[in-house]
Amino acid sequence: MSDRLNQLAANLEKVLGKRVQSIEIALGEVTVVVNADTYFESAILLRDDPSLAFEQLIDLCGVDYQDFREGAWGGQRFGVVSHLLSIEHNWRLRVRVFAPDDSYPLVASITPVWNSANWFEREAFDLYGILFDGHDDLRRILTDYGFIGHPFRKDFPISGNVEMRYDPELRRVVYQPVTIEAREITPRIVREEQYGGPV
Repeated sequence: MSDRLNQLAANLEKVLGKRVQSIEIALGEVTVVVNADTYFESAILLRDDPSLAFEQLIDLCGVDYQDFREGAWGGQRFGVVSHLLSIEHNWRLRVRVFAPDDSYPLVASITPVWNSANWFEREAFDLYGILFDGHDDLRRILTDYGFIGHPFRKDFPISGNVEMRYDPELRRVVYQPVTIEAREITPRIVREEQYGGPV
């Protein structure tokens, strides 16, 4: 198996060249990190080069690396991770790209390369606020239209900013400030060593 992974890594290095920031083989998987400015071009090469032939995009998601590794992370905050499948060569690949600007996370859309990326990119935009340049219909897909913020960001409050409820007098849904009260945290109880065992 490691020979196949080494072959894939060698093919990636040969085809993508300077577009690659790093290639890693770990736990039976290959991960390639590509530069944001060559992300779209790299996707085309990954699909069209016969030595790679990644015909299918299986998954794409956003990632917020704020406080990653307990604050030891020194890289960009927002990343996009894609999983590709080559049916012809029977191998998989993880592609990672980081948005260069944390305050305006923007990477190229790969929907023209793999149209299955459409829903996934909309989800990453909705939940993380990552923008995809060239996406035809980049709008919220899981939260409602009036939602403010991006709920999967690490700095988004756990209880949210507003809550909604149905008001029977107004006969419509209304938004109001969150009414969740802070709970008292109960300390963890450590039981005796022989608790529940034979006496």
